[in-house]
Amino acid sequence: MYPFNVRVYGLLINDQNEVLISDEQEYGIRFTKFPGGGLEFGEGLIDGLKREFMEECITEVEVIGHFYTTDFFVKSAFNDSQVISVYYRVKNTTELSLNIKTLVFDFDGEGDILQSFRWVKITNLQPEDFLFPTDQHVVKLLKNSL
Repeated sequence: MYPFNVRVYGLLINDQNEVLISDEQEYGIRFTKFPGGGLEFGEGLIDGLKREFMEECITEVEVIGHFYTTDFFVKSAFNDSQVISVYYRVKNTTELSLNIKTLVFDFDGEGDILQSFRWVKITNLQPEDFLFPTDQHVVKLLKNSL
């Protein structure tokens, strides 16, 4: 048995050419990623992405188009599954009313699972600011797409 872990992420870019990123702490690990997460059984990619944006960002999104799907092997940092990540460009269709931070890992409160959001200029993104290899690759692709 070779389990697969399918994940879906959204690249939400504002008028200042900034992309929304999520700083998180889970299982004692801190990481920066794009909004999104794991696909649930019986769920399509776009429905999963819309659900994730509602859960994480409390906003509805519309998919503008496909951006990238993992095309190299990635082992999960959390278990023995192979991660396949799909990234879409999205735009919000409802107002984004998050508490946007400017500092990395600037969490409100305490707990086992923490999350905060930042807008970062695409030109200022650095692959090494992201923990996961697929996100690092997407940063390079996003910067090259300008």
